[in-house]
Amino acid sequence: MTAFVFPGQGSQYAGMGKDLAENFPQARHAFEEANDALGMDLAKLCFDGPEEDLKLTANTQPAIVTTSIAALRVMQEEAGLVADYVAGHSLGEYAALVCAGALSFEDAVRTVRQRGNFMQDAVPVGVGTMAAIIGLDAQVVDEVCDEVAQQEVVAPANYNSPGQIVIAGHIAAVERAMALAKERGAKRALPLPVSAPFHCRLMEPAARQLEAVLGEVSVSDLTCPVISNVEAIPNRKADAVRDLLVKQVYSPVRWEESVRTMTAQGVDRFIEIGPGKVLSGLIKRIARGSKIQNIGTVDDLKSF
Repeated sequence: MTAFVFPGQGSQYAGMGKDLAENFPQARHAFEEANDALGMDLAKLCFDGPEEDLKLTANTQPAIVTTSIAALRVMQEEAGLVADYVAGHSLGEYAALVCAGALSFEDAVRTVRQRGNFMQDAVPVGVGTMAAIIGLDAQVVDEVCDEVAQQEVVAPANYNSPGQIVIAGHIAAVERAMALAKERGAKRALPLPVSAPFHCRLMEPAARQLEAVLGEVSVSDLTCPVISNVEAIPNRKADAVRDLLVKQVYSPVRWEESVRTMTAQGVDRFIEIGPGKVLSGLIKRIARGSKIQNIGTVDDLKSF
C-alpha cells in the first residue's frame, strides 16, 4: 500500500516549485490559482524569495501548500498513482485534505494564510518559544514538562520520531524543561528559531479564530482516509474535518504514531510530496524497511 505525506512549516526555501512550474502546465496552473485566490504574487515569492518574506508564517503556509499541490498534480498526471492513505505534518494536513478531495485547493490556500496570521498573533513575540529534545522517550518528556511548568505552559508539541520530540510554551518554562531534560539523559536540548509556540495551549485564541473561518468553508466527502495529527487514526468522515483542524492548532502533532498507524494498515511505501525531505528522514527512523520517495523537483520526478 502507498501513502502520500505532505510537509509542514520549516520545509520552505526560495526557489521551491520553480522548475516544476517551468516544465509542467499542471504545476504552473496551481501557482496561478493560488495567486488568484490570495490576490498576491505567491509564485514569485516561492520562486525568487526573498527568504525573509518567505519565512513569515502567513506567507510560508500557503507557499508550502501550493508547492505541494503543484507537485502532487504533476505526479498524478505523469505517474497516475493513487494513495491508499494520506497524511500531513501540521500545515501539511491541509494539502493531504486537498489530495483526499475534502477541501478545494483555493479554500485551503486562503484558510492557511489566515491560519498563519492567527497563529502568529496569538502570542506576543518574546513570550513563547519551542525546543527540540533529542534522545528521550515520550513518557520522560511528558513528565519533565509536568514537573517544570510552575503554572506556565510547557508541553510536547510534536512527537516526530523515536527520540525526537519538540516542546512548546512560555520561554522560561521551556528553558526549565530543556535543563531538566538534559539532567534526565537527553542527548541534546535545542531551542528552535521559531516566532511562536505552536501546537500548545497558548494557541487556543488562534484556534477559535480559525474555527470561524472553517465554518464558512465547504468540506466534501473524502476519497481516501486522512490520518489526522490530533488522533493519529484514519478519518473518513467529512463532518469531522473542521473540528480536527481546529484542535490541531493547540494539540501536539502525533507524527510518529501516525506513521505507525499507516504501517499497521499495510502501508510499505511513503511518497513525500512538496518541498524538502524532512518527513522522509523521520519516516526512516519510524518505519524501517519502508520504501520512501520524494517529489518536489523535476529531478525528483525523473528519479521517481
